[in-house]
Amino acid sequence: MHPRDQTIFALSSGRPPSAIAVVRVSGSQAGQVLTALAGKLPLPRLASRRLLRNAEGQPIDDAVVLWFPGPASATGEDVAEFHVHGGRAVLSAVFTAISAIPNTRAAEPGEFTRRSFENGKLDLTEAEGLDDLIHADTDRQRRQALRQLQGLLGDRARDWRERIIEASALIEAAIDFSDEGDVPAELMAPALKAIGALHGEITKVLAAQGHAERLREGLVVAIAGPPNVGKSTLINQLARREVAIVSPHAGTTRDIIEVQLDLDGYPVTVIDTAGIRETEDPVEQEGVRRARARAADADLVLWLTGPGADVDARPAGSTPVWMVRNKIDLGQEASAAEATADRTFAISARHGDGLAELIEVLVGFAAEFFGTGEGALVTRARQRDLLRQAADCLQRSLDFAKHGEELVAEELRAAAYALGRLLGRVDVEDVLGAIFQKFCIGK
Repeated sequence: MHPRDQTIFALSSGRPPSAIAVVRVSGSQAGQVLTALAGKLPLPRLASRRLLRNAEGQPIDDAVVLWFPGPASATGEDVAEFHVHGGRAVLSAVFTAISAIPNTRAAEPGEFTRRSFENGKLDLTEAEGLDDLIHADTDRQRRQALRQLQGLLGDRARDWRERIIEASALIEAAIDFSDEGDVPAELMAPALKAIGALHGEITKVLAAQGHAERLREGLVVAIAGPPNVGKSTLINQLARREVAIVSPHAGTTRDIIEVQLDLDGYPVTVIDTAGIRETEDPVEQEGVRRARARAADADLVLWLTGPGADVDARPAGSTPVWMVRNKIDLGQEASAAEATADRTFAISARHGDGLAELIEVLVGFAAEFFGTGEGALVTRARQRDLLRQAADCLQRSLDFAKHGEELVAEELRAAAYALGRLLGRVDVEDVLGAIFQKFCIGK
């Protein structure tokens, strides 16, 4: 039997031990599995309490079971759920009992969701939204992912594709009736009008994205500067826990330390880098090299200095750099270079002075950086690239209108194909594995 025809099962809740664990089963044998363990099938979509038994009739657990006959289920197949006590021994016994039934096997990562996609329960944009929802760390990421899961982009793409097909039908009719005098012109005019409107809608969506895709990954802020100015102390304050070693000796930090923060719902990755200075230590040299590279790749650099320090060593380039003078509790004045630099802040990382003001401005920077991304339609590079392909094809179809209906029809077919790939309905086997393997087992 092909693996896709086998019945799959997996733990769909958190890892044991837990109060309750949910075991899901999907496939043609799901009813047989439920009957074998629980005695008989319960009424569809109605929770029933059953004593689960193995093949020898030995009791396994007192559980709640549910039955979802396909196609009215999450995967489109027959689905059974066992809500059992979440001990390791209980789960092991349940898995052993299910495995004893022919043509059943443990599910692979994302296989439940992939079957939902293959059975038409989700399109690819909704599956990507589900993946984003599972991995959302902040409330803004959650809301964006939920909109995708609810079909925000997929519904629009289906509508666009249907309208392209309608316009294409008019063009094809104009080709078929090309010897009928004025008939092609009568068909081309409304088709071109529809194409122009579609192109405008898709282009508008693409132009409004800003950093929407980055909301999934987050803003990257690098804390950089000379050695022993308090970078590790600052990242510990921001994280509200000890994530970096704080030492009075210069060069303590040799590698990159990353902390994930939730700043007013915006995902922010703060990185603590090695102190930037000239050194003969080969290990510290590598740390300095990595620090410079990471700072260059960041979206924002907080250049941390001590009182009166020279700021000429701060990184140059297109990345915004904010001057942050630490150790103001020592009572020393800022240097002239620090006083005249744009975006300057004075803090005491040890005592917390000035940190609230710095965080408030960071939140404002994140809000400006992400822009309207939270409500945007496009959240992945794959989606943006395929929409851009569709828009380009529509533009070329308008440009080719004077050169013959055949060229217009070909570009419309390409535009519809791009939107079909966006939805996952045509030729997407190459991307399915990359998407679904990131899911949890049991999802």
